[in-house]
Amino acid sequence: MDRLPTLFIPHGGGPCFFMKWAMGPRDTWEPLRRFLQRLGHRFANTAAILVVSAHWEEPTVSIQAQASPDLLFDYYGFPQHTYRLKWPAPGAPELAVRAQELLRGGGIRCRMEVQRGFDHGVFVPMKVAFPRATIPTFQVSLRSDLDVRAHLEVGRALQPLRDQGVLIVGSGMSFHNADQMKNGSAGASSHAFDCFLNDACCSAPRDRDDLLTRWREAASADEAHPRSEHLLPLMVAAGAAGDCLGHCIFSESMMSATISAYQFGGTAP
Repeated sequence: MDRLPTLFIPHGGGPCFFMKWAMGPRDTWEPLRRFLQRLGHRFANTAAILVVSAHWEEPTVSIQAQASPDLLFDYYGFPQHTYRLKWPAPGAPELAVRAQELLRGGGIRCRMEVQRGFDHGVFVPMKVAFPRATIPTFQVSLRSDLDVRAHLEVGRALQPLRDQGVLIVGSGMSFHNADQMKNGSAGASSHAFDCFLNDACCSAPRDRDDLLTRWREAASADEAHPRSEHLLPLMVAAGAAGDCLGHCIFSESMMSATISAYQFGGTAP
C-alpha cells in the first residue's frame, strides 16, 4: 500500500454547504464545495480518515474511540434544518488504539474519548466529500494551550498511520477573521498571510516546520488569525507529512478572503 498524503482543508462557515447563504452571493461557497467533492473522488478508496478539527480543544490530546459517533451541532443561529443533518460514518476504535500507542510512544500525553460526536469541522466538509459516509472516521483533538510545536509533534507521532491507509486531514481555515469576512475587508490581510502560508507550506520540510513555528511573525498574521485554533490543524498535517513536500491544491477568494488548502506528499492534482 502506498503511503497516503496528508491534507489541510478549509471547512467553510458553519453548515454553509447545506443552506442558502445570506452573507453575500448565494454561490459564495461553491468553489470550496466543488473542491471537497473532487477530494472525495480522489480518496474514495481510503481505508480510514483521521480528522483534526479546529473545533475540538482539550487540555490533553484526546482521541475519539467510539464505534458509532453521533453528530455534535456546535454552531449557532443557522436554519433549523441544518440541525437535522445526518452523516452516519462509522468510527474506528482499533485505529484509535493505534493512535494512542503512537502518541504515547512519541512522549505525548493523551486520553481516549468515548462520548463526544463529530463536530462540524468534521461532518460538514466530510458530508460534501464523502456523502455515503462509509469510510471509518475518527478525530484527534487539538491541545488547548494551542502550542504550535506541540501540534507539529502530534502530527509526527501519527505519521505511521499513513502506511495503514489512513488519510490524515487537518480541518480549519487558512484565514479566520470572522469580522473582516463579514464586512468584506479581508482582502489585503488575507492575501498577505496567504503568500506567507503558501511559501511556508511549499518549502523544504525542515524550513517548513521552522516557518510554521514562527507564523506569528508573518505579515498580517494577527489579523488572519486573532486566535490560532483554525490554523493548528495545518500544523498536525504538516507534522504528519514528515519529509514529504507540500503543494497548494486550492486557493479562492470567498467573502473577500483568500482561502487555501494544502496537500503534503503524493502527486499534486
